[in-house]
Amino acid sequence: MIDLTGMNITMASGKGGTGKTTVAVNFAWLLASAGQRVQYLDCDVEEPNGHIFLKPSFTESSPSKVMVPVVDQEKCTSCGECGLKCQFHAIVNLPGDTLIFPGLCHSCGLCSAVCPTGAITEGDREVGTIEKGNGIREIDFIHGVLNVGEAMAVPLIKKVKNGRKDPYVHIVDAPPGTSCPVVATLNGSDAVIMVTEPTPFGLHDLKIAIDVARLLNIPTGVVINRDQGGYPPLTDYLDFAGVPVLAVIPEDADIARHYSQGSIILEALPHYIDVYRSLAENLERLLDVHGVQAGRMRS
Repeated sequence: MIDLTGMNITMASGKGGTGKTTVAVNFAWLLASAGQRVQYLDCDVEEPNGHIFLKPSFTESSPSKVMVPVVDQEKCTSCGECGLKCQFHAIVNLPGDTLIFPGLCHSCGLCSAVCPTGAITEGDREVGTIEKGNGIREIDFIHGVLNVGEAMAVPLIKKVKNGRKDPYVHIVDAPPGTSCPVVATLNGSDAVIMVTEPTPFGLHDLKIAIDVARLLNIPTGVVINRDQGGYPPLTDYLDFAGVPVLAVIPEDADIARHYSQGSIILEALPHYIDVYRSLAENLERLLDVHGVQAGRMRS
């Protein structure tokens, strides 16, 4: 099996519910079972669920904070310079009062830099929690848990990614969709595996997600999950777009049952190990085509 040590392999999807996390945790389990040092980074911070399957014992938990401006109203002259410069409209200047909207603030610090009276200083606020531990097969695990009602997921995602260790293969579980949190997760990836379902909705959102990955110049392959004998519009699109199919996983009630129990599919249904081995082999070909150098140790 290909040695992916040092690689950042991101599992993504154009929409929720395609089975992205199922593929991610089982692929991590397969690599760890082959003797590779695996780190799982769950960047789906709004609803992380990789821990349900990899069952880490958390040994470290720390709050994640971002900068937020603090206004000294006695020094503030309501000149409007900070509000004018803030492109996210997180500051509103009223006569005798300057309002801060923390949910809109991107923590860039520009407001404090342009304030002519020094009325704005930098405080902080907690947006979520980073938890770390070790799961089954000694998989190093880290995820972020965004506070309920918090709108800014990107800072927490960046802190999860900053927890990467070497020498490990990094399996990164991205949020669904194609919004800013997804782009933040994809940045720095050596390859992205798009997990899709053979439906009109799955195909529509897959096209958008592949366009995003291509804009970021990341080698991309597809796993077709819950296949029911083929879906020509999907295969026709992938052929036209030149995107390789890395694996096909059939619709199987046994997979659904073990998934609902929080089980690793490859442990419960070992006949699927060959499917995931083919995923690894096809990923190796994808990396070779794009000139991305992974390890060449075999196991």
